[in-house]
Amino acid sequence: MILTSLTKFRDWGLLFLRVALGAFYIYAHGWHKLAGGVHAWHGLGSAVQYVGIHFAYTFWGLMAALSETLGCALVILGLLFRPACMLLFITLFVAIAMHLRTGLKGVSEAIELAILFFSLLFIGPGKYSVDRD
Repeated sequence: MILTSLTKFRDWGLLFLRVALGAFYIYAHGWHKLAGGVHAWHGLGSAVQYVGIHFAYTFWGLMAALSETLGCALVILGLLFRPACMLLFITLFVAIAMHLRTGLKGVSEAIELAILFFSLLFIGPGKYSVDRD
């Protein structure tokens, strides 16, 4: 009875998920990559070779750093939510491709986050967002 009545707080749950996930992701993954500069972007971007792309590593690294930082800021706000989730999913897909060679244990966090952002793509940002889905 009590647990079924929690459905009316679904949008508050989505807000909490967006803010907590987005803030943590920016702190743990995004900001230091974005602030790392050209050298860091090149190293980060070299991961695209695992999905068959062999050029413009610095560009792809910058795009990954931006998706992990600005993309998560958009997730927090619920602004351009679905495009941001898609870019984050793509970034994580590349990370999964790169880390899969070490086994599932080394890639489990990326897989879990990819599943989460892919699911949010369909769920939407909820009522308490700039997009107001």
